[in-house]
Amino acid sequence: MAERRSTPIASRRQPKQVRSAGLVAAILEAAIQVLAKEGAQRFTTTRVAERAGVSVGSVYQYFPNKASILFRLQSDEWRRTTEMLCAILEDRRRPPLERLRLLVHAFIRSECDEAEIRTALNDAAPLYRDAPEAHEARAAADHTVQAFMREVLPRVSDETRAVAGDLITTTLGAVGKDFSESSRTEEEIQAYAEAMADMFCAYLRSLRAAKRA
Repeated sequence: MAERRSTPIASRRQPKQVRSAGLVAAILEAAIQVLAKEGAQRFTTTRVAERAGVSVGSVYQYFPNKASILFRLQSDEWRRTTEMLCAILEDRRRPPLERLRLLVHAFIRSECDEAEIRTALNDAAPLYRDAPEAHEARAAADHTVQAFMREVLPRVSDETRAVAGDLITTTLGAVGKDFSESSRTEEEIQAYAEAMADMFCAYLRSLRAAKRA
């Protein structure tokens, strides 16, 4: 029976000891394996416990239901992606458009490397996509993108910057997901990322040129 969308998705408690942290790590690693093998529809806490070699009760000590495990996997993925995005876009030692190019390459590669688990998590999205935790997890990335757009487009209107930032992030996410759904060679990944980076950089240059004109 499917769990209702109102089911709590936060972890029951956070591990405070090394042993407890190790148990949670083992549960999450097992969850990734089960999700990749079985998919979201056949993902259960029982299968996770079996793969981790622990009792179901041990899983429930930290995760009240399967939705909370799936949300933890998704929020961990959001955090990794956000940390990558922030580290690249906030590195002012490089010119803005060079940072954007590096981000596109890093993101496309990440999408391809984790395509299987991302697809499964996307199938499970209805369990947690509207939760407050989901919105909070994305806030840091939005803030960094907005700051980057102010830097790269200092003289355009706030509305234009907002549209440009949303267009780039939405396109990057949607196209990256679609591209990664098929197996790709190293050459294909490089060429595709470079072409997408060229497109984004040309778009931002055109906005800057239009404002100067």
